[in-house]
Amino acid sequence: MHTVVVGTSGTTAEDVIAVARGNARIELSGEALDALARAREIVDALAAKPEPVYGVSTGFGALASRHISPELRAQLQRNIVRSHAAGMGPRVEREVVRALMFLRLKTVASGHTGVRPSVAQTMADVLNAGITPVVHEYGSLGCSGDLAPLSHCALTLMGEGDAEGPDGVVRPAGELLAEAGIQPVELKEKEGLALLNGTDGMLGMLVMALADLDKLYKSADITAALTLEALLGTEKVLAPELHAIRPHPGQGASAANMAAVLKGSGLTGHFQEESAPRVQDAYSVRCAPQVAGAGRDTMAHAALVASRELASAVDNPVVLPDGRVESNGNFHGAPVAYVLDFLAIAAADLGSIAERRTDRLLDKNRSHGLPPFLADDAGVDSGLMIAQYTQAALVSEMKRLAVPASADSIPSSAMQEDHVSMGWSAARKLRTAVDNLTRIIAIEMYAATRAIELRHGLTPAPASRAAIAAARAAGVEGPGPDRFLAPDLAAADAFVRAGGLVAAVEPVTGPLA
Repeated sequence: MHTVVVGTSGTTAEDVIAVARGNARIELSGEALDALARAREIVDALAAKPEPVYGVSTGFGALASRHISPELRAQLQRNIVRSHAAGMGPRVEREVVRALMFLRLKTVASGHTGVRPSVAQTMADVLNAGITPVVHEYGSLGCSGDLAPLSHCALTLMGEGDAEGPDGVVRPAGELLAEAGIQPVELKEKEGLALLNGTDGMLGMLVMALADLDKLYKSADITAALTLEALLGTEKVLAPELHAIRPHPGQGASAANMAAVLKGSGLTGHFQEESAPRVQDAYSVRCAPQVAGAGRDTMAHAALVASRELASAVDNPVVLPDGRVESNGNFHGAPVAYVLDFLAIAAADLGSIAERRTDRLLDKNRSHGLPPFLADDAGVDSGLMIAQYTQAALVSEMKRLAVPASADSIPSSAMQEDHVSMGWSAARKLRTAVDNLTRIIAIEMYAATRAIELRHGLTPAPASRAAIAAARAAGVEGPGPDRFLAPDLAAADAFVRAGGLVAAVEPVTGPLA
């Protein structure tokens, strides 16, 4: 099994994916264990002093003015976890919780939190045992970290609350820890707060969304090329010299991908052969690289923000190398929240342009000779009429999901925490948007491959033929009389979601950008 070693200098997106989705094993480096021990010595020394230190010997948030006596501090740490584990609503997906826990461990291992090495080791042990705390949808405002979600994870470390075992069954966390031979932690000064105070949930969802969107943007370039081909459009707008004079990197990459898919096509460039010749293609076809490219550049910015956050130690207070323990605002999720919202906007626009291309394929007045709704016997058959309805409903929801969460701060904690990021909410809606975008692209692929097969006597590009063959092998049916359509669309969705479309064309085109 792949092993991820956690050190003091952060982690990578690849490691997050490996742990969250691939169940990679986690080890703490010797460097991290040493840093943890050094920071803990500093916290212990401060805890022994009579002067109050926030997070070490005081209450939290609006209750920070109370100095807590030594005999009550262990209870304080337990209480903050129990009281903050106040989430409600549906369970959060297993991969999100694993990413959340791993990223919290990444910050703990930095040596800036004051957590004991034994607590960090227990975090790794729980992940390695396949134990996943039950985390709920609602409870994070994205400031002071993802408090409720992280608290539910910390509760599991204490052997309390519920968790999902490696068999997928939810049971009391104490039972699962006992079966795995893991001793529940007894939290000491600062440790409860340190386990709760990070942007780990929103960051984990950002990292996974970027991985999914990378695949979807390549898939969207392929479906745009298939639609251009099915509409007998022109590939001349993809010429690299045209995109060189507007040098947005994403635009150039999308145009190059589309051109690679269309290389050798016998369907493109038929403008002058029709009874009503076209001068140019519609925007949804001609401007596909500009729209998808802008989304790609948005992803590049989001990936930069993610890389900085992956290298960060997010906690409050933090232990500094010179021995100071200082309060700060690094737990504020604004940097992550903004790009999560930005990605949802770009994804909504990509879905919107894909739906417009699909609608053009189905309209006999704009499809340049294709049958109405790509039906076998129009009138008797409805073809893909309602598939486009489904796609339109998904696009409409994506537009609603594009409304920024990060612009909707709401005060909390008796006005101490009076400006919050709502980054967790931005991440949750982005996950839905990515899910919907997958379905939208799958429907365009379904329509475009059928339309190409209805262009009898014309030979599609080799990459297009490979895409069609792979889709058909995956159970995505081709043209024919009306049938129960939902299974076809589900097969198309599964094919795109698994990366099948990209995998089908790259042996022909070479790696897509």
